[in-house]
Amino acid sequence: MAMIRRLFAALLIVGSAALLLAAAWPQLFGLQRTTGIAHVVSLRGAAIAVALALIVALLVLALLWRRFRPMGASLAVLLVAFVLVSGLVLASRGVGPGDSIALTERSEGALTVLAWNTLGPATEPADVADVALDVAADVVVLPETRQEDAIDAAVLMREAGHPMWVLTSSYDLVSPARSTSMLVSVDLGEYRFDADERTTSVLPTLVATPVDGEGPTLIAVHAVAPVTGQMENWRSDLELLAELCSGDDIIMAGDFNATIDHFSGLGSWESTSREEDRLTSTARLGECTDAAAAAGAGAVGTWPTLVPGILGAPIDHVLATDEWRVDGVRVIGDRDDVGSDHRPIVAVLERALG
Repeated sequence: MAMIRRLFAALLIVGSAALLLAAAWPQLFGLQRTTGIAHVVSLRGAAIAVALALIVALLVLALLWRRFRPMGASLAVLLVAFVLVSGLVLASRGVGPGDSIALTERSEGALTVLAWNTLGPATEPADVADVALDVAADVVVLPETRQEDAIDAAVLMREAGHPMWVLTSSYDLVSPARSTSMLVSVDLGEYRFDADERTTSVLPTLVATPVDGEGPTLIAVHAVAPVTGQMENWRSDLELLAELCSGDDIIMAGDFNATIDHFSGLGSWESTSREEDRLTSTARLGECTDAAAAAGAGAVGTWPTLVPGILGAPIDHVLATDEWRVDGVRVIGDRDDVGSDHRPIVAVLERALG
C-alpha cells in the first residue's frame, strides 16, 4: 500500500507540474487555442488569485495532517512557480494605463481608435457618443451595435461638432450580437463597407476602405467566443483575422474574444525592420501589432466589468500594421456601470517614420 501511495503521489505531482506549465505558457506545447487551456490562459490574473488561494489551503492542510506534508509541500512549490511565471508574463505585458500621453493631445496625422462591445441595448447611444467625444475618436468600433443605435450615437457626435460616417454589417436582426457597426470621422474622407470581403463565421466583421484610396483600411472585429460548440469557429475566426491583417496600412479593432496568448503562431514579424516591433512580436496577429502590449497595458482586462482589470481578460484590442506606431493606450475603467460587460479600449496611433 505504501508503494501504491508513493506512486500515486509521484503521478499527481508530475501531472500537476505538466498542467501548471501548460497553463502558464501553453505556447510551449502549442496548446494556446486548445479547449480548457485557452480559457485558463485568458484569465491569467484570476488564475494567479486561485493559485494563491490553493497555496494557503495546502499549507493549512499540511499543518493539520502530517502525512500530507511532503505532497502538500511539493504541490505548493509548483503553485508558487506558476504564480511567479504568470506574474512575470503579466508584468512584461504591462498592467498600467499605457503610455502617459494624454489621448486628446495628438500630433497632426494621428488617429484615435476606440473599440467598445456595447452588449446591444445595454449601452445607450448617448454613452457611446460621450466616450467617443471625450477621447476625440476618429474611428469607433462597436461590436453588438445595431445600425439604428450607431446612427443615434453619430447624430449626437455631429451635434457636438464631430460628424461621423456610419457603417454596419448585420447577419440578421434577431440578436444585437449579429451586428457590428463602425463610426468613421468625416475628416478621414468617405469610407465604404466592402461586402465582398471574407468575414468571421458567426458574428460579423466589417472591412471598410477609403473611397478615394487615401487612408488606412479599417476593420471592425467581432470573433465568436470560445464556448462549447464554437471552438472550431473561434479558431477559424482568428486565422481569418490574421489573414485580413496582412498587407499594408491596416487598422483593426474590436472584440476578438482572444488574448495575445491566443494570437501566438498566427503572427508574422519577419517583414518588419523596426526593433520595437520585433520586441512585441509575440503580440502580433498577421502583420499587425497589439497597441496595448506596445504601450505597456497588454495585461489590463477588458472583460468582464464585474472584476478589476488585473483579474479580467484582455480580449478587446486595437491592432495596426507597421505603418503606425502607438502614442498611447487606455482601457477605460470608469464606465463599468453603464451596462456593457466590456470596457472600452482607446489607442492613439501615429504614422511611423521611415
